[in-house]
Amino acid sequence: MTIDVVNTEFDYTEMHERMQFYIDSNILSCCSTVVMQDTEVVDYKTFGFMDLENKQPLLDDAIYRMYSSTKIVTSVALMMLFEKGQFQLSDPVSKYISDFDQPKVLKADAKDLGDVEEAQSPINISQLLSHSAGLSYGFIEPDSVIDKAYNASGIDALGQSSMDLEELCNLIAQQPLAYQPGSSWRYSFATDVCARLVEVISGKAFDEFLQENLFGPLNMKDTGFWVEESKMDRFISIYAPTDIFDPMKPGLVQAEDKMNGPYARKPKFLSGGGGLVSTVSDYLSFLKMIVSGGSLNGIQFLAPETLALMRTNQLAAGVGVAFPMWSMPGTVFGLGFALKQSLTKDEPEGALNEYHWGGMAGTHSWMSPKQGITGFCLTQRMPGFWHPFSHEFKTLCYKITQ
Repeated sequence: MTIDVVNTEFDYTEMHERMQFYIDSNILSCCSTVVMQDTEVVDYKTFGFMDLENKQPLLDDAIYRMYSSTKIVTSVALMMLFEKGQFQLSDPVSKYISDFDQPKVLKADAKDLGDVEEAQSPINISQLLSHSAGLSYGFIEPDSVIDKAYNASGIDALGQSSMDLEELCNLIAQQPLAYQPGSSWRYSFATDVCARLVEVISGKAFDEFLQENLFGPLNMKDTGFWVEESKMDRFISIYAPTDIFDPMKPGLVQAEDKMNGPYARKPKFLSGGGGLVSTVSDYLSFLKMIVSGGSLNGIQFLAPETLALMRTNQLAAGVGVAFPMWSMPGTVFGLGFALKQSLTKDEPEGALNEYHWGGMAGTHSWMSPKQGITGFCLTQRMPGFWHPFSHEFKTLCYKITQ
């Protein structure tokens, strides 16, 4: 695998030193960083190890668990079908998945699952893509009425290998919504429902559609839902912190036996919300396609107008992205991307109108139309989403490429 880096006047030494700090401090086991200016890579570097036990240096073609970075891929796949006129964003989901007909909604002050009311409107596809449909995940707020319902029904974001997308959607549709469709924002299984929509609308299995329409044409040879035995030596070990509540405390423990874990065989559940594995080179091809206006290598995957629509806020007035454990001020959501709508005093000006998302193990990409740069950093720390290392990486990239 070769990533061509063009000569630039920018010096990324300060950023490299900070990333190495996280490795040396035993806060991260590995890290890869890529910076693009327009569509050209101006910096690429790897840090750390394939595993801490043997200290094998991180490979350029290492395979990462992408977790929720999968969501951008799924959103693009569904929007490819939209662009072909095969559905409308305002279409009710029940038009394609009948189980979502006539959903119930938890009342605002619900104490249990009996406190429900009728939905004022059906869930539509735009709301799925923007996480405003009222679905949930089951682990964001485990003590909430909605997440207790998900867990009691057997819906578990980290353990769906026994179900396929159709079965999962059927279970989700039996649960009440957390709020009236379109009235709020909640991170959820919505993108997995989008993956099922790809299957229903296209008539193909989700992995087949991705391979034929994205991975094959983009030459993403190592991207998929599992790691073949012949590639297992390139599959990075994943680690958890010894103190989950202190992201800067040194200490890591192995979180998964990769040889016998969920990625060692083809899963039944093709998670559009978090199931992909990929490499730096593969995901970089995908990002290049996005920042190139939807085309790469002479192939038009999405029209620029469609990508512009995806970068348009879909949330109701006054609604923003919010997690109980992470602060994301000034952030709204489009059709598959989080959007930086306003800045705090500490954020660089170039981040205004940035669109981005990332994965639970620390795979994060962001694209800045204002400054013309794209950043992409990957690690394998669980949890690693919204970790200080990714904030530092972004801040220094903006500073260096001004």
